[in-house]
Amino acid sequence: MATKAEEVGHRVCVTGAGGFVGSWVVKELLLRGYVVRATARDPSPQKYPHLQTLEGAEDRLSLCYANIMDYNSLRVAFDGCQGVFHVASPVSNDPQLVSVAVEGSKNVINAAADLGVRRVVFTSSYGAVHMDPNRSPDTVMDETCWSDLDFCKRKRDWYSYGKVVAEKTAVEQASRRGIRLLSVVPPVTAGRMLQPTTNVSSHHFLHYLNGAKKDYPNAVAAYVDVRDVARAHALVYEDPGARGRYLCVGAVLHRSELLRLLRELFPHYPIPTKCEDSSEPMIKPYKFSNQKLTDLGLEFTPIRESLFNMVLSLQEKGDLPAMVPRSSL
Repeated sequence: MATKAEEVGHRVCVTGAGGFVGSWVVKELLLRGYVVRATARDPSPQKYPHLQTLEGAEDRLSLCYANIMDYNSLRVAFDGCQGVFHVASPVSNDPQLVSVAVEGSKNVINAAADLGVRRVVFTSSYGAVHMDPNRSPDTVMDETCWSDLDFCKRKRDWYSYGKVVAEKTAVEQASRRGIRLLSVVPPVTAGRMLQPTTNVSSHHFLHYLNGAKKDYPNAVAAYVDVRDVARAHALVYEDPGARGRYLCVGAVLHRSELLRLLRELFPHYPIPTKCEDSSEPMIKPYKFSNQKLTDLGLEFTPIRESLFNMVLSLQEKGDLPAMVPRSSL
């Protein structure tokens, strides 16, 4: 397969294009020379100034209505496209939205297959990977790892449960329909926001910065820069040998370490310093392999830089008072 960026007029469709990750995927694809069709449930141009002003958007970006629960709208959106980037998905722990993620994924795969699309990039989540009570602390998780559905149910982690079922449904459906499905699997995503409103994942950080929480849990999470997620989507799409899942994990930090980095960058915010469960031993960060993406040439952004850019975005959007960082990057 030729390098897509070198093919004049190569058209791709991005679902959920107006969101945090979707906006950056659109930006990356435009920079690489693609003709991009961006879908939204309300494609009014005035709602997406952040897409309309991207480099290359004037000549190579169009907005199109699509709803992942509306199969016919997906057929219209995918018509004439050589590839699809399925980014749209509910970001919620509402169990009623599991069916939306699953049925939406099935609709995307079938609509793409009906229109002759043979390559789909699917945005998953590390919630579909690491939720497993039998995982050894020394395990290095890779693309073969899946979260345990019964464990997700017991934890009432419906977001992770939905991500597992949606991704596996997409894999099975793609296999039946002859589509090459490539899954990008990011963790908590940080970085500069292109969209005008604050995205859901930013609240992972925001309530520690604005004083809403006075302490932090004895917990570990994985992180990645949103630009790296967008680049990963493009890299797996363009590589002729790409297969299956790709873990897109840049760093794994205990919450205390995450907050230490934020305090170093922005010491004037009321960032907590006390663990809510200091009587227990500190949980050790677990490990992920990102070798498949580094083999494709992805260089991960330092988490310090991602946090710096994220906080500046929150300031610009009025979610945080503007305070000068201790130092620039």
